Amino acid sequence: QVQLVESGGGLVQPGGSLRLSCAASGSFFGIMGWYRQAPGKQRELVATITSGSVTNYADSVKGRFTISRDNAKKTVYLQMNSLKPEDTAVYYCKAAVVWGQGTQVTVSS
Repeated sequence: QVQLVESGGGLVQPGGSLRLSCAASGSFFGIMGWYRQAPGKQRELVATITSGSVTNYADSVKGRFTISRDNAKKTVYLQMNSLKPEDTAVYYCKAAVVWGQGTQVTVSS
């Protein structure tokens, strides 16, 4: 059974950057993804990455966010640049049907 633990969230000013990490225990293969849920909104896809590092992004984050993975460390990253207030949400990591506990990202001046 895979377990996922996210870290790296926090408070950042508009235009700033953050890097989220998702450390997996157990099996680490297949598609990994980052999702987010803002208050009062449904959870939405942010980015995914396959075991061969093929990536996919939501239109709202293309050009600003980068997903990557380190298979040796069983870790997936989300580099977030040029952050906007509308990026404020709880960010979740997902592998197959397993979700992490989430990490809060707040973009505010």
